[in-house]
Amino acid sequence: MKAQRSIIITGCSSGIGAWCARALQRDGWRVFATVRKTEDLKALTSDGIEAFIMDYTQPDTISSLVKAVLTRTGGTLDALFNNGAYGQPGAVEDLTTEVLRQQFETNVFGWHELTRQVIPIMRRQGHGRIVQCSSVLGIVPYRWRGAYNASKFALEGLSLTLRMELSGTGIHVSLIEPGPIASKFTANALLHVEKNIDVENSVHAEDYRRQLRRLKGEAPPAKGKLEPDAVYKVLAHALTARNPKPHYPVTTPAKQGMLLKKLLPAATFYRIIAKFG
Repeated sequence: MKAQRSIIITGCSSGIGAWCARALQRDGWRVFATVRKTEDLKALTSDGIEAFIMDYTQPDTISSLVKAVLTRTGGTLDALFNNGAYGQPGAVEDLTTEVLRQQFETNVFGWHELTRQVIPIMRRQGHGRIVQCSSVLGIVPYRWRGAYNASKFALEGLSLTLRMELSGTGIHVSLIEPGPIASKFTANALLHVEKNIDVENSVHAEDYRRQLRRLKGEAPPAKGKLEPDAVYKVLAHALTARNPKPHYPVTTPAKQGMLLKKLLPAATFYRIIAKFG
């Protein structure tokens, strides 16, 4: 009898993580899902998913997660899907260095720490899949998203380097780059604007007001938004294909943006992109 494949998925309280955790369990995986808040555990455990508290900014919770998972699996792990993240909106000049640092602590440094802890496991067993939920904003920049853009650009570079360094080990690294996906991401972004950006005293105040209307749902939503199942379709391929791709763009806007970046002169491309947001 073939052993059940195991995977750690982070950021499973809602959106992409919650959907993919349930879909993978349905498809026969043993899923170890993480959330940051205790109150989010019940929704997962009630569906039979093994859920844990983990916060990317708290290294001790990362180590505790890995230790608990290995205890339950007998020391093996087939896959990791780094997904938990948030977006800090704001013009670059309005971001304090501390706010930028916080963005990287969650979106880059925490991912790096968890990934480093699972690689030795995968090396010992001779196989593994590491899938990073990046963003089209890790390839195509967007105004007012400098912190998030920077974190995803960093993730892309780090992950692609890791992919090359792990070549021949049986461990494959892939990046999923979604465009707009239905989730609580926008609502969470609104909270971070209100907490960290001095909107009224910014030279970009009017632009912020327009952005805030969108974040609050008072303006038309982004075009081409898809449900989380669109991400699962490519995640399943990255986890099971003999030769998984390095990049998996998701949604038409993401694919269009990446194509235009390849085809257009840089100055023209960035002039067009600057009209959005």
